[in-house]
Amino acid sequence: MRKLIVTEFVSLDGVMEDPGGAEKATFDRGGWAFQFERGEDGDRFKFEELMDADAMLLGRVTYEGFAKAWPSMTDDVGFADKMNGIAKYVVSGTLTSADWNATTILGGHAADEIAKLKATDGGTILVAGSAQLVHTLTEHDLVDEYRLMVFPLVIGAGKRVFDDPGEPRALRLIEANAVGSDGVMTFRYEPKRG
Repeated sequence: MRKLIVTEFVSLDGVMEDPGGAEKATFDRGGWAFQFERGEDGDRFKFEELMDADAMLLGRVTYEGFAKAWPSMTDDVGFADKMNGIAKYVVSGTLTSADWNATTILGGHAADEIAKLKATDGGTILVAGSAQLVHTLTEHDLVDEYRLMVFPLVIGAGKRVFDDPGEPRALRLIEANAVGSDGVMTFRYEPKRG
């Protein structure tokens, strides 16, 4: 069984929407993550989780944003190469083609398709952004770990990591660290089961 990890930039009040500012036309509070310094430890946290993953699972909106930005990016450490080369699965009932390298479209009932994907051979599946997809994964108990980079900011509106999960869901803290000099924290949680 493959491990599914949800990784998100999130505000102190739980907002995950548009941390990079690419969605200014639809969310006027975007771009909030870049006003904070997350330091080498924060960069390492994000780098290592991507390098350790074998696949990415994305919702359509996040996929389209990533597919527009990442193919033209380069860097010296290999982050862009990994993003462009990693197997990508996009959950969508409307996409008919996906041009970004190594992409497979998952149609049908999302929870069933993702459960099948988790049952295949392979390593870690990383989910970034994709609010609606994260809510579905949480509701159907398909998440094995949540990795949250929490920024000391209250946004007050926007899509949240945890919407109504259908019932209360307890999590167990695996790790917590301060990163950078601006009060940014990283947290790793796993669902308490049984």
